[in-house]
Amino acid sequence: MGRLLAFLVALTFAFDGYTQQTTESHLIFGVVPQQEPEKLARQWAPLMVYLSKQAGVPVRFATAPSIPDFEWRLAEGVYDLAYMNPYHFTVFNERPGYRALAKQKRHVVKGILVVSKSSEVSSLRDLAGQKIAFPAPHAFAATLIARAQLKMSAPGYKASFVQSHDSVYRAVSEGLFVAGGGIHRTLQEIEPDVRERLRILWESAGFTGHAIASHPSLPDSTREALLKELKSLNLTEAGQELLGNVGISGFVEAVDSDWDDVRQLGLEVRHEH
Repeated sequence: MGRLLAFLVALTFAFDGYTQQTTESHLIFGVVPQQEPEKLARQWAPLMVYLSKQAGVPVRFATAPSIPDFEWRLAEGVYDLAYMNPYHFTVFNERPGYRALAKQKRHVVKGILVVSKSSEVSSLRDLAGQKIAFPAPHAFAATLIARAQLKMSAPGYKASFVQSHDSVYRAVSEGLFVAGGGIHRTLQEIEPDVRERLRILWESAGFTGHAIASHPSLPDSTREALLKELKSLNLTEAGQELLGNVGISGFVEAVDSDWDDVRQLGLEVRHEH
């Protein structure tokens, strides 16, 4: 599938999604930077190449230097398509009006809090007054859900934001923080030597997972062509390999109301940059 070529092409777009404004011939697909840009490019670029070929619409990979930067670009409508967390979807579905296209089938996202395997921490109460790492203020499960629980169970904890899930795991494994927020998928994808030094202290209930959503200006015909290819990925060996790259079992069609469980949490809908 020309993986090396796809990777090299994708790196052009990995670091500054904002400057890659849509042209008449290309769609820009933004991926939330839960992990480092190089890792995201390796994971997602082959899928973009595949979608371009199969759907007949050239799609280019993009991300952002940080989750807050990604949020700002969503607010500005920079991305034609975007893979965004559940909270992001509820915000940017309102304005500028991103529309649900697809979601992972039979999947919910759960927030987790990790500590060092050598830590004596045994309950959330032990985190009261401690320094805890989070990827970004509006990371859904890794930050918002985890912090809602900590507010009740660990009063006086001190939150620090370290840019990505990977940064959280490394910082906790190195003893820079007592605990950190994340999700199961990104914990499984961190380097084994980091993961093996961590243990999960707590996990949340499950919520509707990440959305692939389209800018309101994207024509329905283009949405339908892309959705068809996303839904059929798990039917072929090549498609299953692409899904494995991004850690997703398969895609199904999504509608905006799929994220009503997140809306019902009453999280404050706001955006800062």
